Amino acid sequence: MIRALLVSSRPLSWVNTAYPFAAAYVMTTREIDWVLVVGTLFFLVPYNLAMYGINDVFDYESDLRNPRKGGVEGALLDRSLHRATITASIVTVVPFVVALVVAGALAGRPLSWLVLAVSLFAVVAYSAAGLRFKERPVLDSLTSSTHFVSPAVFGLVLAGAEFTPQLWAVLAAFFLWGMASHAFGAVQDIVADREGGIASIATVFGGRATVRLSVGAYLLAAVLLLTTLWPGPLAALLALPYAVNALPWWSVRDEDAATANRGWRRFLWLNFAAGFGTTMLLIWFALAG
Repeated sequence: MIRALLVSSRPLSWVNTAYPFAAAYVMTTREIDWVLVVGTLFFLVPYNLAMYGINDVFDYESDLRNPRKGGVEGALLDRSLHRATITASIVTVVPFVVALVVAGALAGRPLSWLVLAVSLFAVVAYSAAGLRFKERPVLDSLTSSTHFVSPAVFGLVLAGAEFTPQLWAVLAAFFLWGMASHAFGAVQDIVADREGGIASIATVFGGRATVRLSVGAYLLAAVLLLTTLWPGPLAALLALPYAVNALPWWSVRDEDAATANRGWRRFLWLNFAAGFGTTMLLIWFALAG
Protein backbone atom coordinates (compact mmCIF):
# COMPACT_ATOMS: atom_id res chain seq x y z
CA MET A 1 0.00 0.00 0.00
CA ILE A 2 2.84 2.40 0.87
CA ARG A 3 4.43 1.82 -2.51
CA ALA A 4 1.11 2.40 -4.28
CA LEU A 5 0.54 5.65 -2.39
CA LEU A 6 4.06 6.79 -3.21
CA VAL A 7 3.57 6.13 -6.93
CA SER A 8 0.16 7.78 -6.80
CA SER A 9 1.65 11.00 -5.40
CA ARG A 10 3.90 11.35 -8.50
CA PRO A 11 7.31 11.88 -6.79
CA LEU A 12 8.73 13.24 -10.04
CA SER A 13 6.35 16.19 -9.72
CA TRP A 14 6.67 16.93 -6.01
CA VAL A 15 9.04 19.83 -6.61
CA ASN A 16 6.55 21.49 -8.97
CA THR A 17 4.35 22.53 -6.06
CA ALA A 18 6.85 22.75 -3.17
CA TYR A 19 9.30 24.95 -5.05
CA PRO A 20 6.83 27.75 -5.94
CA PHE A 21 5.79 28.08 -2.30
CA ALA A 22 9.34 27.96 -0.93
CA ALA A 23 10.72 30.38 -3.51
CA ALA A 24 7.87 32.87 -3.04
CA TYR A 25 8.08 32.74 0.76
CA VAL A 26 11.82 32.93 1.17
CA MET A 27 12.27 35.62 -1.49
CA THR A 28 9.80 37.77 0.46
CA THR A 29 10.95 37.13 4.02
CA ARG A 30 14.65 36.49 3.20
CA GLU A 31 14.78 34.07 6.13
CA ILE A 32 14.27 30.43 7.00
CA ASP A 33 11.69 29.77 9.69
CA TRP A 34 9.29 27.04 10.78
CA VAL A 35 6.59 28.30 8.43
CA LEU A 36 8.88 27.82 5.44
CA VAL A 37 9.75 24.29 6.55
CA VAL A 38 6.16 23.25 7.28
CA GLY A 39 4.79 24.84 4.12
CA THR A 40 7.45 23.30 1.91
CA LEU A 41 6.91 19.84 3.38
CA PHE A 42 3.15 20.21 2.94
CA PHE A 43 3.36 21.20 -0.72
CA LEU A 44 6.03 18.59 -1.31
CA VAL A 45 4.21 15.40 -0.28
CA PRO A 46 0.72 15.63 1.34
CA TYR A 47 -0.53 18.15 -1.22
CA ASN A 48 0.56 15.94 -4.11
CA LEU A 49 -0.78 12.78 -2.51
CA ALA A 50 -4.18 14.46 -2.17
CA MET A 51 -4.13 15.95 -5.65
CA TYR A 52 -2.99 12.90 -7.56
CA GLY A 53 -4.42 10.29 -5.21
CA ILE A 54 -7.94 11.68 -5.56
CA ASN A 55 -7.40 11.79 -9.30
CA ASP A 56 -6.30 8.16 -9.46
CA VAL A 57 -9.31 7.03 -7.45
CA PHE A 58 -11.94 8.86 -9.51
CA ASP A 59 -10.19 8.24 -12.85
CA TYR A 60 -9.85 4.51 -12.29
CA GLU A 61 -12.14 3.44 -15.13
CA SER A 62 -10.48 5.64 -17.74
CA ASP A 63 -6.99 4.82 -16.44
CA LEU A 64 -7.66 1.15 -17.18
CA ARG A 65 -7.76 2.13 -20.86
CA ASN A 66 -4.69 4.33 -20.67
CA PRO A 67 -1.42 2.50 -21.47
CA ARG A 68 0.78 5.13 -19.84
CA LYS A 69 -0.73 4.62 -16.40
CA GLY A 70 1.02 2.45 -13.86
CA GLY A 71 4.34 4.27 -13.48
CA VAL A 72 5.80 7.75 -12.95
CA GLU A 73 3.01 9.25 -15.07
CA GLY A 74 0.26 7.98 -12.81
CA ALA A 75 -0.65 5.03 -10.66
CA LEU A 76 -3.26 2.46 -11.56
CA LEU A 77 -4.65 1.95 -8.09
CA ASP A 78 -6.41 -1.31 -7.36
CA ARG A 79 -9.96 -0.76 -6.12
CA SER A 80 -8.96 -2.23 -2.75
CA LEU A 81 -6.65 0.78 -2.24
CA HIS A 82 -9.14 3.51 -3.05
CA ARG A 83 -10.46 4.00 0.48
CA ALA A 84 -6.94 3.92 1.91
CA THR A 85 -5.81 6.53 -0.61
CA ILE A 86 -8.58 8.96 0.29
CA THR A 87 -7.99 8.35 4.01
CA ALA A 88 -4.23 8.89 3.67
CA SER A 89 -4.86 12.10 1.74
CA ILE A 90 -7.02 13.50 4.53
CA VAL A 91 -4.85 12.30 7.40
CA THR A 92 -1.64 13.73 5.96
CA VAL A 93 -3.14 17.04 4.82
CA VAL A 94 -5.13 18.12 7.89
CA PRO A 95 -2.24 18.62 10.39
CA PHE A 96 -0.31 20.76 7.91
CA VAL A 97 -3.35 22.83 7.05
CA VAL A 98 -4.00 23.49 10.73
CA ALA A 99 -0.39 24.58 11.20
CA LEU A 100 -0.51 26.89 8.17
CA VAL A 101 -3.80 28.42 9.30
CA VAL A 102 -2.19 29.12 12.68
CA ALA A 103 0.80 30.64 10.85
CA GLY A 104 -1.55 32.97 9.00
CA ALA A 105 -3.22 33.96 12.25
CA LEU A 106 0.09 34.65 14.00
CA ALA A 107 1.25 36.75 11.05
CA GLY A 108 -2.03 38.65 10.98
CA ARG A 109 -2.72 37.65 7.38
CA PRO A 110 -6.17 36.01 7.22
CA LEU A 111 -6.16 36.47 3.43
CA SER A 112 -3.74 33.53 3.35
CA TRP A 113 -6.60 31.32 4.61
CA LEU A 114 -8.65 32.18 1.53
CA VAL A 115 -5.74 31.43 -0.81
CA LEU A 116 -5.13 28.09 0.91
CA ALA A 117 -8.84 27.27 0.72
CA VAL A 118 -8.90 28.00 -3.02
CA SER A 119 -5.82 25.83 -3.50
CA LEU A 120 -7.34 22.88 -1.63
CA PHE A 121 -10.69 23.30 -3.36
CA ALA A 122 -8.94 23.12 -6.74
CA VAL A 123 -7.20 19.91 -5.64
CA VAL A 124 -10.53 18.26 -4.84
CA ALA A 125 -12.68 19.84 -7.54
CA TYR A 126 -10.44 18.73 -10.38
CA SER A 127 -11.24 15.03 -9.95
CA ALA A 128 -13.91 14.38 -7.31
CA ALA A 129 -17.32 13.11 -8.35
CA GLY A 130 -19.95 15.83 -8.48
CA LEU A 131 -17.42 18.49 -9.43
CA ARG A 132 -15.06 16.93 -11.99
CA PHE A 133 -13.57 20.21 -13.25
CA LYS A 134 -11.22 18.06 -15.31
CA GLU A 135 -14.18 17.26 -17.56
CA ARG A 136 -15.05 20.89 -18.21
CA PRO A 137 -12.95 22.09 -21.17
CA VAL A 138 -10.78 25.15 -20.44
CA LEU A 139 -11.84 25.02 -16.77
CA ASP A 140 -9.75 21.85 -16.59
CA SER A 141 -6.62 23.75 -17.63
CA LEU A 142 -7.48 26.70 -15.37
CA THR A 143 -7.89 24.38 -12.39
CA SER A 144 -4.72 22.44 -13.13
CA SER A 145 -2.72 25.65 -13.35
CA THR A 146 -4.19 26.75 -10.02
CA HIS A 147 -2.68 23.61 -8.49
CA PHE A 148 0.81 24.95 -9.20
CA VAL A 149 0.40 28.72 -8.98
CA SER A 150 -1.66 28.83 -5.77
CA PRO A 151 1.21 27.54 -3.59
CA ALA A 152 3.28 30.50 -4.81
CA VAL A 153 0.44 32.96 -4.17
CA PHE A 154 -0.07 31.43 -0.72
CA GLY A 155 3.62 31.86 0.07
CA LEU A 156 3.55 35.48 -1.07
CA VAL A 157 0.43 36.38 0.90
CA LEU A 158 1.59 34.53 4.01
CA ALA A 159 4.93 36.34 3.87
CA GLY A 160 3.33 39.73 3.33
CA ALA A 161 4.65 40.43 -0.17
CA GLU A 162 3.81 43.62 -2.04
CA PHE A 163 1.99 42.74 -5.26
CA THR A 164 3.68 45.02 -7.78
CA PRO A 165 2.89 45.06 -11.54
CA GLN A 166 6.06 43.05 -12.13
CA LEU A 167 5.01 40.42 -9.61
CA TRP A 168 1.59 40.17 -11.23
CA ALA A 169 3.31 39.69 -14.59
CA VAL A 170 5.39 36.83 -13.18
CA LEU A 171 2.30 35.16 -11.68
CA ALA A 172 0.34 35.61 -14.91
CA ALA A 173 3.20 34.08 -16.90
CA PHE A 174 3.38 31.18 -14.46
CA PHE A 175 -0.38 30.67 -14.78
CA LEU A 176 -0.17 30.63 -18.58
CA TRP A 177 2.67 28.10 -18.34
CA GLY A 178 0.45 25.92 -16.15
CA MET A 179 -2.49 26.11 -18.55
CA ALA A 180 -0.28 25.41 -21.56
CA SER A 181 1.33 22.44 -19.84
CA HIS A 182 -1.98 20.90 -18.83
CA ALA A 183 -3.40 21.38 -22.31
CA PHE A 184 -0.40 19.80 -23.99
CA GLY A 185 -0.47 16.92 -21.50
CA ALA A 186 -4.13 16.29 -22.30
CA VAL A 187 -3.36 15.75 -25.99
CA GLN A 188 -1.68 12.38 -25.40
CA ASP A 189 -4.84 11.09 -23.68
CA ILE A 190 -7.37 12.07 -26.35
CA VAL A 191 -8.10 8.50 -27.47
CA ALA A 192 -8.16 7.02 -23.94
CA ASP A 193 -10.32 9.87 -22.61
CA ARG A 194 -12.83 9.58 -25.43
CA GLU A 195 -13.07 5.84 -24.92
CA GLY A 196 -13.62 6.45 -21.22
CA GLY A 197 -16.25 9.11 -21.88
CA ILE A 198 -14.12 11.88 -20.39
CA ALA A 199 -14.22 15.37 -21.87
CA SER A 200 -11.14 17.61 -21.74
CA ILE A 201 -9.78 20.66 -23.48
CA ALA A 202 -8.04 18.28 -25.90
CA THR A 203 -10.98 15.97 -26.60
CA VAL A 204 -13.23 18.96 -27.35
CA PHE A 205 -10.84 21.20 -29.28
CA GLY A 206 -8.89 18.36 -30.87
CA GLY A 207 -5.18 17.65 -30.71
CA ARG A 208 -4.07 20.11 -33.39
CA ALA A 209 -5.88 23.14 -31.94
CA THR A 210 -4.89 22.24 -28.39
CA VAL A 211 -1.20 22.00 -29.23
CA ARG A 212 -1.36 25.35 -31.00
CA LEU A 213 -3.09 26.96 -28.05
CA SER A 214 -0.43 25.49 -25.78
CA VAL A 215 2.44 26.86 -27.87
CA GLY A 216 0.75 30.26 -27.98
CA ALA A 217 0.32 30.32 -24.19
CA TYR A 218 3.99 29.45 -23.65
CA LEU A 219 5.04 32.28 -25.96
CA LEU A 220 2.66 34.75 -24.30
CA ALA A 221 4.15 33.78 -20.93
CA ALA A 222 7.58 34.62 -22.32
CA VAL A 223 6.33 38.02 -23.49
CA LEU A 224 4.94 38.80 -20.04
CA LEU A 225 8.26 37.96 -18.42
CA LEU A 226 9.96 40.51 -20.68
CA THR A 227 8.05 43.24 -18.78
CA THR A 228 9.62 42.38 -15.42
CA LEU A 229 12.60 43.98 -13.71
CA TRP A 230 16.08 42.74 -14.58
CA PRO A 231 17.10 39.91 -14.54
CA GLY A 232 13.46 38.84 -14.85
CA PRO A 233 13.36 39.17 -18.65
CA LEU A 234 15.93 36.38 -18.89
CA ALA A 235 13.25 34.04 -17.53
CA ALA A 236 11.48 34.44 -20.86
CA LEU A 237 14.17 32.19 -22.32
CA LEU A 238 13.04 29.42 -19.97
CA ALA A 239 9.58 29.34 -21.54
CA LEU A 240 10.86 28.86 -25.09
CA PRO A 241 12.02 25.21 -24.76
CA TYR A 242 8.49 24.26 -23.71
CA ALA A 243 7.06 25.79 -26.88
CA VAL A 244 9.72 24.10 -28.99
CA ASN A 245 9.00 20.79 -27.27
CA ALA A 246 5.34 20.93 -28.34
CA LEU A 247 5.99 22.08 -31.92
CA PRO A 248 6.42 18.58 -33.45
CA TRP A 249 2.70 18.01 -32.77
CA TRP A 250 1.58 21.31 -34.32
CA SER A 251 -0.52 19.44 -36.90
CA VAL A 252 -1.12 16.19 -35.01
CA ARG A 253 -4.18 14.14 -35.93
CA ASP A 254 -6.39 12.98 -33.08
CA GLU A 255 -5.80 9.32 -33.92
CA ASP A 256 -2.05 9.91 -33.55
CA ALA A 257 -2.32 12.05 -30.41
CA ALA A 258 -0.82 9.35 -28.18
CA THR A 259 2.57 10.04 -29.81
CA ALA A 260 2.60 13.35 -27.88
CA ASN A 261 3.65 11.25 -24.89
CA ARG A 262 7.22 11.61 -26.17
CA GLY A 263 6.91 15.35 -25.75
CA TRP A 264 5.28 14.94 -22.35
CA ARG A 265 8.17 12.82 -21.12
CA ARG A 266 10.60 15.50 -22.26
CA PHE A 267 8.40 18.05 -20.50
CA LEU A 268 8.90 16.25 -17.18
CA TRP A 269 12.67 16.66 -17.51
CA LEU A 270 12.42 20.19 -18.88
CA ASN A 271 10.90 21.16 -15.54
CA PHE A 272 14.13 20.32 -13.75
CA ALA A 273 16.23 22.36 -16.18
CA ALA A 274 13.80 25.27 -15.94
CA GLY A 275 13.83 24.97 -12.15
CA PHE A 276 17.61 25.23 -12.13
CA GLY A 277 17.49 28.28 -14.37
CA THR A 278 14.83 29.89 -12.20
CA THR A 279 16.91 29.26 -9.08
CA MET A 280 19.95 30.95 -10.63
CA LEU A 281 17.84 33.97 -11.59
CA LEU A 282 16.33 34.20 -8.12
CA ILE A 283 19.78 34.13 -6.54
CA TRP A 284 20.90 36.83 -8.95
CA PHE A 285 17.83 38.92 -8.12
CA ALA A 286 18.38 38.46 -4.38
CA LEU A 287 22.03 39.49 -4.60
CA ALA A 288 21.18 42.47 -6.78
CA GLY A 289 18.54 43.62 -4.32
